[in-house]
Amino acid sequence: MKTFYLCGKIMIMMLENQIREIYHYQREYYEKSDTGTPRNLLQKIDLNDKHIKIITGIRRCGKSTLLLQLLKKAGGFNFMSFEDPRLSEFEVNDFFKLEKILQEEAGNDNVYFFDEIQNVKGWENFVRVLHDKKARVILSGTYASLLSKELGTSLTGRQITYELYPFSYKEFIKHKNEKPGKKSFANYMESGGFPEYINSYNQDILLNLFNDLIYRGIVVRHGIRNAGMVKQLGVYLASNTGKEFSYNNLTKTFSLGSVNTLLAYISYFEDAYLFFTIPQFSYSLQKQAKNPKKIYGIDTGLINRLSLSISGDKGRLLENIVFIELKRRGGNVFYFRKKKECDFVISEKGKVQQLIQVCYELNDSNLDRELGGLTEAMDELKLNKGVILTFNQNDNIIVNGKKVSVIPVWKWLLKQ
Repeated sequence: MKTFYLCGKIMIMMLENQIREIYHYQREYYEKSDTGTPRNLLQKIDLNDKHIKIITGIRRCGKSTLLLQLLKKAGGFNFMSFEDPRLSEFEVNDFFKLEKILQEEAGNDNVYFFDEIQNVKGWENFVRVLHDKKARVILSGTYASLLSKELGTSLTGRQITYELYPFSYKEFIKHKNEKPGKKSFANYMESGGFPEYINSYNQDILLNLFNDLIYRGIVVRHGIRNAGMVKQLGVYLASNTGKEFSYNNLTKTFSLGSVNTLLAYISYFEDAYLFFTIPQFSYSLQKQAKNPKKIYGIDTGLINRLSLSISGDKGRLLENIVFIELKRRGGNVFYFRKKKECDFVISEKGKVQQLIQVCYELNDSNLDRELGGLTEAMDELKLNKGVILTFNQNDNIIVNGKKVSVIPVWKWLLKQ
């Protein structure tokens, strides 16, 4: 690395041999690394497609591993991870040195893989150059808005974004070599799907992940002074997953002074893939914005680690698993509330496709409530079929000529 003074300004640049040394180090390290359990997303990403591929997701969910799986599929080693601290002074002009190194060393100069490339200011300009050269580019990063927004300004319509989540149940049983069923699903509901955690079950891994997301991903990145309050808000949201919340009430609870401040904080949580909100279903966008939202977390293992109150509420953990799976499968997710409530309304292209109610166990004390919320939504939205997902019950129920299928969540999770 050299420092130059130009017109009184300090100019720092990396030397080609320094970048080459880091490339060799990363190549040696990753070629020795286990590529892990193949992710379901691996089969959905077409390397021959000309669009720039963006893979986003929460930290430690396996994005880098998925990149390596794609890299192995493509052949060669056109790869650089910008999480490497030795690249902290890497600037946009250094990309052309890196491109030269990759062409000389990798043996495949048409497919490029970059991890956390958004750490380099101006990165989108280099990606555009590669795209103009008809190269195929695959990027991964933690923050959905950062990658999509910056790339979109210069390459609108030329990228496809894929979201990676912690292990699904199907990936979990493959990774753990367990059989599908209520026993393995109970383990999954308790531990969640962060790969590093389920390899050791060291609780500190989840706590350290949460702290890293709060401080590095939100507080530092957005210049927030009161880090403790952001952490408390995160714990509160984890403790209330599956529940409705009001922005006004939550603003008062945390003495934030302004609803806009809370809206910003919630958006930071969503951008980091830590929590998600869903609106109450309405054909009116104005009503969607006005009505209370419901909150869900990225992973039940992390929720269990953060919240003392939810560990015994298996119904809400079950509901959270269903929500994340719906996110994986695409479509727009809402909840329904009139006189009663239905947990999930799934809409595609402006048309309601499916209604899902979730409860741990159907019994005499809750049957009317669970069926009532679902059938009210079926009547209102003019659907003749609905689903109730439980821990381990199978049944078919006919209510006023409408069919309700009762299915164990673990079986439903294996369907796609």
